Amino acid sequence: MSMSTTLPIVFNADSILSYLGLPSDYSPSPSGGPVEFLSIHLRELPPNLLAQFSLLLTPQQRSVLPAIRNRRQKYAFSIPKELSFDEARKRWPLLWEGRDRPGVQQAKEEKTWAEREFLGGQKGRIGKLGQLLGGYEEEREAERFREARHGGLAQKLSRQSLDEEPEVEEEEEEEEDDDQDQNGPLIEEEDTPDQLRINFERLIRERFIYGLLDNADYEVVDWEDRWDELNEQDSEERWFDEEEENGAPPMSMSLDLDLPSRSAV
Repeated sequence: MSMSTTLPIVFNADSILSYLGLPSDYSPSPSGGPVEFLSIHLRELPPNLLAQFSLLLTPQQRSVLPAIRNRRQKYAFSIPKELSFDEARKRWPLLWEGRDRPGVQQAKEEKTWAEREFLGGQKGRIGKLGQLLGGYEEEREAERFREARHGGLAQKLSRQSLDEEPEVEEEEEEEEDDDQDQNGPLIEEEDTPDQLRINFERLIRERFIYGLLDNADYEVVDWEDRWDELNEQDSEERWFDEEEENGAPPMSMSLDLDLPSRSAV
């Protein structure tokens, strides 16, 4: 089944009900109660009809459906390019807490392109071009990151100023200062680069599963039943593994062993 789903222009409830052989006054209605409707009929509809529900439900709203979350989980753990570490850092830089300066990865890509592909990779003529392009890309990305970070920080500070009341007692401040002087400065343990990467990849997967990643392509996952087949296959494999661990033969073997004794009777 194709992974690309073209979004419809309008929502046509009649076509959905007609496909399922349901009356026009069926409840829950596809348009009036889309979540309730999909909880019953999601696996009965083809992708081209299911895609219409993208007009009614956001990716976050669709995440209340267990079947949708299961599909996204299976997709996320298949490590698609969209959710890969390098790609995710570029698409959602504000979620990355690593120590790379913004634009470093893009700068490397620009330099590699110049050295390997431009003018047939004649390093004698383009050696400095790669460095120049890389520097420009790093500056552009750094500026974009600063603007995004500044905008997010300004919104956060604005919300905090409205929600919090700056009431601090002087005695509490003095006690905290005394404790810090006695115990020495607090030193927080920093995560290793590997741990930062693991945490970031986990965050990306979790936000994707619950529909919280902006500009992520949820349409290629939510309405595709191929991810159900993978889930069912995994369930079957887990069942056989459990049977082998318990020492019990698979059901097919049990039936084969019983058949001769029954025929003999």
